[in-house]
Amino acid sequence: MPNAFRSPATGRMVRAVLFDTFGTVVDWRGGIIAAVTELFRRHGVDVDGVSFADAWRGMYQPSMAPIRDGTRDFVTLDVLHRESLRTLLADRDLSGVFDEHEIDALVHAWHRLPPWPDSVDGLTAVRAHYVVGPLSNGNTALLTDMAKHAGLPWDVILGSDVRKAYKPSPAAYLAPAELLDLVPGEIMLVAAHNDDLRHARSVGLATAFVARPTEHGPNQTTDLTADDDWDVCVTNIVELAQAITPH
Repeated sequence: MPNAFRSPATGRMVRAVLFDTFGTVVDWRGGIIAAVTELFRRHGVDVDGVSFADAWRGMYQPSMAPIRDGTRDFVTLDVLHRESLRTLLADRDLSGVFDEHEIDALVHAWHRLPPWPDSVDGLTAVRAHYVVGPLSNGNTALLTDMAKHAGLPWDVILGSDVRKAYKPSPAAYLAPAELLDLVPGEIMLVAAHNDDLRHARSVGLATAFVARPTEHGPNQTTDLTADDDWDVCVTNIVELAQAITPH
């Protein structure tokens, strides 16, 4: 692509810009708090929706660990979210309070997360010059539903069930390059998480940090700013588009 952004780290012209999704593109916390709080309110359940949502998200990384280390076969994030939800409900003596339809709806709340205010406009601007898509631990159905709900203008959706790998496994970052017929250095990962970018750079991807200092709420203490010399560091996706738009 003529005059595209050249990654200082890889020396390659970027051709595809792929995005971490939970927290970077969509507000998972606000969306899950709203869904949990509404369900609990309808049933008169006296459990704090904020702490429940945070606890549910807290099981996200541990639930994937057995798949990453090879002690469990791959299952989708929907399956892991459901298992974690049932564990949390049991821990709070809420097993049997909600019917299967309500459990399904709560699991699928992860499919209907709201975008950050800059996400749709920013992605649209990036898409004018690059292939755009998610590079997420979400499965394809989840990411497709999310895109329809939030209006995310992806060119391609390659869920973790296509790659059969969860970040930060190297295959999770490298499979999209193979599927898009690109070399790793022609892909830029955009994320609000320094560790995600660190793993991506270690296998040859270009990197961009987008600050989301309230992803985990008003008292967030991690990932407030970039902590390394990523190729691009911005405060939102509109700024990212401006930084990598060919001139």
